[in-house]
Amino acid sequence: MATLNTPKHFSPVEDAENIKKACQGWGTDEKAIILILGHRNLFQRKLIRMAYDEIYEEDLIKQLKSELSGDFERAICLWTLDPPDRDAVLANAALQKVPVDYKVIAEIASIGSPEDLLAVKRAYRFRYKRSLEEDVASYTTGEIRKLLVSVTSAYKYDGEEIDGGLTDSEANMLHNDIYEKAFNHEELIRILSTRCKAHLRATFNCYKDIHGTSVTKGLLGEHTNDYLSALRTVIRCTKDHKKYYAKILRNAINGLVPDEDALSRVIVTRAEKDLKEINKLYLKRNDVSLDQAVARVTSGDYKCFLLALLGNEEN
Repeated sequence: MATLNTPKHFSPVEDAENIKKACQGWGTDEKAIILILGHRNLFQRKLIRMAYDEIYEEDLIKQLKSELSGDFERAICLWTLDPPDRDAVLANAALQKVPVDYKVIAEIASIGSPEDLLAVKRAYRFRYKRSLEEDVASYTTGEIRKLLVSVTSAYKYDGEEIDGGLTDSEANMLHNDIYEKAFNHEELIRILSTRCKAHLRATFNCYKDIHGTSVTKGLLGEHTNDYLSALRTVIRCTKDHKKYYAKILRNAINGLVPDEDALSRVIVTRAEKDLKEINKLYLKRNDVSLDQAVARVTSGDYKCFLLALLGNEEN
């Protein structure tokens, strides 16, 4: 379930005018912008952008970028984008990092539906004049390139029908690869990049039933590296993305220095989908609510905006 609180009745024209008013004068009224955009759903935000462009002949995102700064600016601009365009921006930013943030690419490729991934790839091509797969191949090397190009290139079956015999045989195939440390075996990548979520989840369950341990634990070896970490990320995102995101949030908040990029990414992309369930998992694991944890490690307008997306009306 979503955490976002939105009004039943709103006027996109009035919202556009109030955002413009907040950007005028000697200083920007960030609180007014949060009050509007932090409480509007995808459809409402899209209408606001259209109204803003029609009234002022300006792009709302460009206006926000010119008026705001830091983590707050990056988070609210991501929030205002349509989801496919947002994921395209996140993917490009992840590829520009040194080292590449492969987790973001794995999330985009593994969590959404095949149609979602296709929409992201179209948005990426439109925005950057290159394909997502092309850039993934350009910024990565070796086995991690093979894995990430494969999962981003896939267009999988999205149904629930599975072949029980095939899941058993592929569970044993995965075990053989892991036991023999053949992590670069093409069959392992083939299974992850071509099988649908229902099939993969059934395969992972068979693996645990037969071998008494999870696939991801089998991939924890003495010589772990980015490739093995990327494999585990793809598997975790496929098995239970809510549990995965709860762990990402925990690591982002509890590090020596908070990881604002990861914090913003999870909250912004899940606030309209399943952030309430992720929050419950976070609370169960950490004995503190996500709201409280976010309030502890953030400040200012950035803090107020994230709390608004979390449905915290007191901030």
